[in-house]
Amino acid sequence: MGTAERRVAPGHSSAARSAVRRGPAASDRDIPADERRVLWVEEAAPRRRMPDPVRTAAVRAVIIIAVTLLQAMVAFFCTMAGSWLAFPMVISSIVSTVVATWGALDVWVTRQVWNQRHGVVSDPSSTARALRRERRRARRQARATERAQERIRRRGGTGQLSHP
Repeated sequence: MGTAERRVAPGHSSAARSAVRRGPAASDRDIPADERRVLWVEEAAPRRRMPDPVRTAAVRAVIIIAVTLLQAMVAFFCTMAGSWLAFPMVISSIVSTVVATWGALDVWVTRQVWNQRHGVVSDPSSTARALRRERRRARRQARATERAQERIRRRGGTGQLSHP
């Protein structure tokens, strides 16, 4: 990054930054500055980034699966060509398929373990929310009744009706 680029404040548009990079002589003179369009707009990612252990397991699984597919393709071509290498490649492809399945399951298990240890944001269904609201309301009502009874007992029963 050159010194001219560093002088531009971070809030300036990318068109201004590109004009600084190219220099004033290279700017588009026939297009007014307010009509220039930005070619690339950064948008916020719709989902959060995967946790590190899950991402590591996913990369490992993708590499294993790629190698397995490559082995299967080599085994197929060796079989078609009638090569002596066909049998060992088929056996190694079968073993690789088992390992690739393990790799895919490893991603799933690692994700589940991470969610369990670090918590996961869950959106309860409207039914669960309504049940929880009702339980809270009932608890509040029970506490209010208990407090009222305690007040009456502290007063020594004055003002209490003879029957409940």
